[in-house]
Amino acid sequence: MTAFKPDVTTKSNSLPAENSRERVKQFMQQLQDEICQELENLDGVGRFAEESWERAEGGGGRSRVIREGAIFEQGGVNFSEVWGTQLPPSILQQRPEAAGHGFFATGTSMVLHPRSPYIPTVHLNYRYFEAGPVWWFGGGADLTPYYPFAEDAAHFHRTFKETCDQHHPEYYPVFKRWCDEYFYLKHRDETRGVGGLFFDYQHGQGEIYKGPDPQGTAANYSKNLGAVEPRSWEELFAFVQGCGRTFLPAYIPIAKKRASMDYGDRERNFQLYRRGRYVEFNLVYDRGTIFGLQTNGRTESILMSLPPLVRWEYGYQPQPNTPEAQLYETFLKPQDWANWTPETSDI
Repeated sequence: MTAFKPDVTTKSNSLPAENSRERVKQFMQQLQDEICQELENLDGVGRFAEESWERAEGGGGRSRVIREGAIFEQGGVNFSEVWGTQLPPSILQQRPEAAGHGFFATGTSMVLHPRSPYIPTVHLNYRYFEAGPVWWFGGGADLTPYYPFAEDAAHFHRTFKETCDQHHPEYYPVFKRWCDEYFYLKHRDETRGVGGLFFDYQHGQGEIYKGPDPQGTAANYSKNLGAVEPRSWEELFAFVQGCGRTFLPAYIPIAKKRASMDYGDRERNFQLYRRGRYVEFNLVYDRGTIFGLQTNGRTESILMSLPPLVRWEYGYQPQPNTPEAQLYETFLKPQDWANWTPETSDI
């Protein structure tokens, strides 16, 4: 990869320290290293193959893909840092004040497609942008199960809630709602999975929610909080670091618990069918995919989130009173997973 690029932003007192980019870049690389190592330990067979790449307009990254493992049928953990002279329309719609400025972006993204239908697909993405006088953090993690285990969804949410609560008491309530709002397939009228966290355009000023739906549940909750004290670059960076390192304790216990469960053709076929929803979301709605394609990113790395095998079935309807039906009836609708207990819930 080429050396660190010259500064393309306009200097402003609102920008963080000069080493901000390097600090975030180093963390994103460390996060990629830590996650890949632990996933290889968990799988026991599969190993990540790495490809480094460069972007003609500026920047590059390293893509790591695991295939045909004991647990992971396919998955990718990517790092990138890119820079250029013009942000794409997908970003400028939300941050029009960045128009006309050069930009810098770095982040780590991950999608894992396990072999077993009982182990959920999982996604993670944390990123940082600078563009002229503005900067912001974004990211999150979400869980997409194929078969409904309420204790798994509860564990995932509680683990992230504990991290959020260490940084701000309202992060989890807002970002959980934002995740349910974002990972939603409008044309199917269903969420992609059981959610987790999602946030974007976090620069420490104004309301916590900064998404596109001013009438949604996340926006309404954020508005009702009233004034939120400003949060510094250092505070937001610490929050992103905490969330990044929460992934392993949130996901590894679930994968270990479900890895030894037997399954047959019925469960496998349903998994492949539901993977189709993942493809639909990533190709139609996912902003990371759109950003990568609009900025002439590396196509193989951008589309590594897609599953290796998938099937579509016309007019599929699950049989009543089956686990597949329960997924649709309960798990693809927002739930208060962080407060779920077997004693107080009928899920």
